[in-house]
Amino acid sequence: MEKDLQQLQTIMDHGKRIVFFTGAGASTESGIPDFRSVDGLYHQQYDYPPEEIISHHFFEENPKEFYRFYRSRMIYPNAQPNAAHRFIAELERTGRGLGVVTQNIDNLHTLAGSRKVAELHGSIMRNYCVHCHHEEGLDWMIQSEDLPRCPICGALMKPDVVLYEEALDESVMEQALTWIHQADVLIICGTSLAVYPAAGMVRYFTGDQLVVINKTATPMDNNADLCIQAPLAQTLAQLHV
Repeated sequence: MEKDLQQLQTIMDHGKRIVFFTGAGASTESGIPDFRSVDGLYHQQYDYPPEEIISHHFFEENPKEFYRFYRSRMIYPNAQPNAAHRFIAELERTGRGLGVVTQNIDNLHTLAGSRKVAELHGSIMRNYCVHCHHEEGLDWMIQSEDLPRCPICGALMKPDVVLYEEALDESVMEQALTWIHQADVLIICGTSLAVYPAAGMVRYFTGDQLVVINKTATPMDNNADLCIQAPLAQTLAQLHV
């Protein structure tokens, strides 16, 4: 592990355009469970499978059950950035962090101070009316009861998160692909690269050094210049910017 950390530090020191591609494993050390771990959402007991509950058709057909799950399992308002989020934000401040491409919806990268964040799957911080597109923030959603209704027109409000069966935002995808293509170092971290089309974006990387930091194996391990199987925050906490 010590040798891997030294190699990672060297890669960081020489990188001029570093991009992080983060998944749920970036936030588990902040107390937010991921979907596929032994303790994750896919292993919870509900009347429906979690992947069905957070689908577009389920939101439309059974919004009450959707919101029961969403409020209890997808919103963690007290979660705080961990060492990984802080390291990534600090690297951006040096000018060597080109951007963060994240599959997470928890806003922790922004809360840590990162300003260049492409949120592929949206954010819990925003909610919009499905009819008039009026927007409200996270506090409003937390304070709302039962089915959250638009204060303007009374229609149903929807979290600004990408559900199964929904397309990713094209402008966010374009920004993410631009950063990945421009990067000389891409660090894939805290993701098993199992969710598409987000996971497929990393194949647009043509730079010098590819690093994978994840607790379990990923499809990109064999392509990586460095592969570290360890918790992300614990790993980055041992480096210096």
